[in-house]
Amino acid sequence: MANPEKDTTTVQTVVAHEGAEASHEAHAESTDVKTEIKEFINHHLLDAHDFTFSANKETGKHYGFSLPIILWDNGIQFFMSSEFHHGPAEGVAEHNGNFYKLHHEKIYKTDASGTLTEEHGHPTNVRPIDFSITKSVVGILSVAILMFLLFAGLAKSYAKNGGIASGAGRFFEPIVIYVRDEIAIPNIGEKGYKKYMSYLLTIFFFILFLNLLGLTPLGFNVTGNIAITASLALLTYLITTFTANKNYWGHIFWMPGVPTPMKFILAPIELLGTIIKPFSLMIRLYANILAGHVVLMSIIGLMFIFKSWIGSSLSFGLAFALSILEILVAFLQAYIFTMLSALYFGAGNEEHHHEEAHH
Repeated sequence: MANPEKDTTTVQTVVAHEGAEASHEAHAESTDVKTEIKEFINHHLLDAHDFTFSANKETGKHYGFSLPIILWDNGIQFFMSSEFHHGPAEGVAEHNGNFYKLHHEKIYKTDASGTLTEEHGHPTNVRPIDFSITKSVVGILSVAILMFLLFAGLAKSYAKNGGIASGAGRFFEPIVIYVRDEIAIPNIGEKGYKKYMSYLLTIFFFILFLNLLGLTPLGFNVTGNIAITASLALLTYLITTFTANKNYWGHIFWMPGVPTPMKFILAPIELLGTIIKPFSLMIRLYANILAGHVVLMSIIGLMFIFKSWIGSSLSFGLAFALSILEILVAFLQAYIFTMLSALYFGAGNEEHHHEEAHH
């Protein structure tokens, strides 16, 4: 009677042990999938020194093309990003006796083995000045060429057809008129809006096309890069500053109708406001586009975590609905950036009101 009990206990122990191992393996597999999804999202949000259409995880092959690496390190160092895959060590490229390592899309100067000296989790190796043609630059150049061809064609069609658009220009002409009649004129005024129209049209279509490009499977994240949004906001700030009239600066440094002691308090606040306004432009565009990319890719990643037709179908449907919403956000963010820029230009060119002066 004792032997069967012993055998039963042993079998139960073995089954429990195997169940624990299976549960541990399933948990480890789930953790690995989550880690891969997180790494993929982080990789997408970063700029890249090569252009990859797809990659085969099993074979390790990447399908795409390399981009030019241009560094300033005791002179111009020029080579292709493919050298990082054929160097003396993994991720290390050799050029003119110098060794460079690509680490999280940043280039560091190293030895032949590619050793990185880290302090507090960050490499301390020398970083040469990087002028490389990255993936974001490819996107910017592509949009710039597209805009030039589209609007050059629109201008030619006006000249040929007596002011009537033809071809693709028929689609974009109403948008151009909308920017003029609903953004530029109401916020700047009919007297001075024309000198800002070229900039307003440029940033509207530039931001719009880059936002839409970021929704394609090509993996661009240009307007989700704070360096790009900071550059656009800086342009708005510089144009506002150098084209503003004396009435604008008078309201900042010596606000009319305010007691003199208060003017000394309000002047620094108003001056700080001229910097905060473009800063808000930068953060608004960057945060909205970045958040959209993160949420969309996270929902798509849920399909690989659920591994069931119900969960995956729901994730796909939600991702599809969010993609449609992101198209609306692409237009909305281009509109908001352009409208606020026009509002700042209008404030900088506001005429002096005699009623206010007498008051």
